Amino acid sequence: MESDVPAPKSNWIAAAQLGLLSSTFSTVVSQLSAARIGRDPAVDWMIVATIPTRDWAISADPSWEAILAGIAFHQWADFSWALVFFGLLGRWTASLAPAPLLAIAVPWAVFTSATEWLVLVPLLPFWQPIFPLQQPYWIGLLVHASSAFMYPLFPLLRWPIGHALPSRNVRLAKACGAIGIVLTIALAVIATLSTLGHEMPWRGSDLQSDQTYIRHMTTHHEQGIELAELGAARASDPHLRALARLMVANQTGENRILKAWWSSWFSEPMSLCTPEERASMPGFLTAEQMQAVKSAPPGPFDEIFVRSMSIHHAGAVKMADQEWHSRGDLRLRIMAHAIRHQQQGEIALMQGANGIEAVSIAVRNMMADNVN
Repeated sequence: MESDVPAPKSNWIAAAQLGLLSSTFSTVVSQLSAARIGRDPAVDWMIVATIPTRDWAISADPSWEAILAGIAFHQWADFSWALVFFGLLGRWTASLAPAPLLAIAVPWAVFTSATEWLVLVPLLPFWQPIFPLQQPYWIGLLVHASSAFMYPLFPLLRWPIGHALPSRNVRLAKACGAIGIVLTIALAVIATLSTLGHEMPWRGSDLQSDQTYIRHMTTHHEQGIELAELGAARASDPHLRALARLMVANQTGENRILKAWWSSWFSEPMSLCTPEERASMPGFLTAEQMQAVKSAPPGPFDEIFVRSMSIHHAGAVKMADQEWHSRGDLRLRIMAHAIRHQQQGEIALMQGANGIEAVSIAVRNMMADNVN
């Protein structure tokens, strides 16, 4: 008598289904959790979209086309890594139980995110330095880790729906899926509360320092946005104009998060920085320096803009590094680390960094100490 139990799917089919599931999970988790660590998800998706589309994706206000292109490219990449892991390497990985798969998830995330950040994106095949110079490595690591967290579902996906034979592996796979659902719901609730002005309370050891940093960086960004808008409108080099638009998007998104955190964390309104505070901020341009950019003739404008923005960025990097080394709220410190990496990267991009040089700069920027 023939058994009614259906045969398991091929490794490649199950790997494709897992790729769709894991990439979607990491997209949703990234979207819901980005602002909790000071990231504007729309800007991040736009930066991802620059990998295949170059400057087309960049705008001061991320477009839906660029956001969707970034999400699609991210999902394609995560989908491809699942095919590699369970399809190409299926001879060794397809029979693994959920527990070993979960143990392998972190080293696999380290390997895949590092491969993209150090090689595939800035070198071959894309030769796109914007991504590693804009996003520190740990952002990609977190995204890849959330995707790999779904890998223990593979033993369940090997079978048609409802036909998985009862076993410990299947129970563990279902438990992992349930944890993923609970996590997604929890992040959605937290994100919804945040949009209503109820961010998780401030947690740090130096309240005054954090308040000063938020006030100063918000003011510093406001001038940076004004300066970047000049570059976006007047630069002769189209790539420099695109980078200026990217600066506007980055700093606008960061200011939106900083202001939301302030209103949720502190009872008093954010006070304006005094002229004395502005004068003492690292890299904050004087009225004369700003006027020099505004009145620069078309010929030398690009050079003057790059020089002025580099001074401004270097000051922001120093401020962010001081916060990163502080005893402030961890979310604010994580955001500061990303800001210092991004603005150091933009200085390099304005100077034409590419290829191996861009990779080397990105690695140094991750580890740099700019306090002194």
